[in-house]
Amino acid sequence: MRGSTVLPGTTQGNGSDPGTGGLPVHRLEVPMPNALPFAIGTFDTIGPMSRASFPHRHTFHEIVYVTGGTGSHVVDLTRFTLRPPHLCFIAPGQVHYWDGVRGLEGCVVVFTDDFLIERPADRALLRRLGRRPWLELPERDAAWAAHLVAEMDHEYRTGAEGFGGVLRALLHILVVRAARLPAPGRTHQPPARTPQVATRFVALVNAPHALPWSVRECAGHLGVSVSHLNEAVKTAMGRTPGELLRQARVHEAKRLLACTDLTVRQVADRVGFGDPAYFCRFFRRETGATPGDFRRGDGDIHHDHRIASIAPPEPRA
Repeated sequence: MRGSTVLPGTTQGNGSDPGTGGLPVHRLEVPMPNALPFAIGTFDTIGPMSRASFPHRHTFHEIVYVTGGTGSHVVDLTRFTLRPPHLCFIAPGQVHYWDGVRGLEGCVVVFTDDFLIERPADRALLRRLGRRPWLELPERDAAWAAHLVAEMDHEYRTGAEGFGGVLRALLHILVVRAARLPAPGRTHQPPARTPQVATRFVALVNAPHALPWSVRECAGHLGVSVSHLNEAVKTAMGRTPGELLRQARVHEAKRLLACTDLTVRQVADRVGFGDPAYFCRFFRRETGATPGDFRRGDGDIHHDHRIASIAPPEPRA
């Protein structure tokens, strides 16, 4: 499976604009219809994008098992210092980059949603893990993580009969066990079962493409009534769909302000505001700062990392 990076403003052959959002978008291309939409390897074998030092996002899932190195990894405006071993989960649409990294070692697993077509619950778990993406592993947890990653790597490289099913099973175990780990500073509690419509709503809100920005639009997209969506999401998440949509709009606006040179008007348009002045009032109400103040930074770790342009991807072999 080959990777390609699409820069802002460029298009693919189908005329879509994967660069929408003003950030480089990294894709995986499956060379043949029957090829597995999955790859695993070291940072070197997966390629330079696996340790990219500029903010970018993916259309696929990425799991990183870090075993060595110094520096930090920034995921959605949060900086994580390397103290290996770590597990890192990056969901489609999240923005991340490696900063000041030296001696980075470990294994990278990349796959599309299509790889999990038979395991929709795993897709939901992965997006939940993306909200707390950086897991420091005690010795016992590092042992099982290393074993599972090594087994996946072996299955992928040997390609024995039935290896696709074995890879899905090993990935399932890795995701489930990682989801059991407590977030830093919290005691572990078994996750409650989430209604399917709430799971689909969360996936929709976190999708790496233009989103429906009203509860009614979301309900129509999911094929349910507004009242049913409100009840299911509030019960499962403890917050209303409207609150989660506002959070998503603010989060995406922060990503674009911090990681791109889009104008405030362009950012407003990307997150569903036709009126930039209204967007500025909304952003200030939700964050306490204007978009301009947020972009200038006031000490925020991410704001000095905007890029005016990046070099195009290396020519394919």
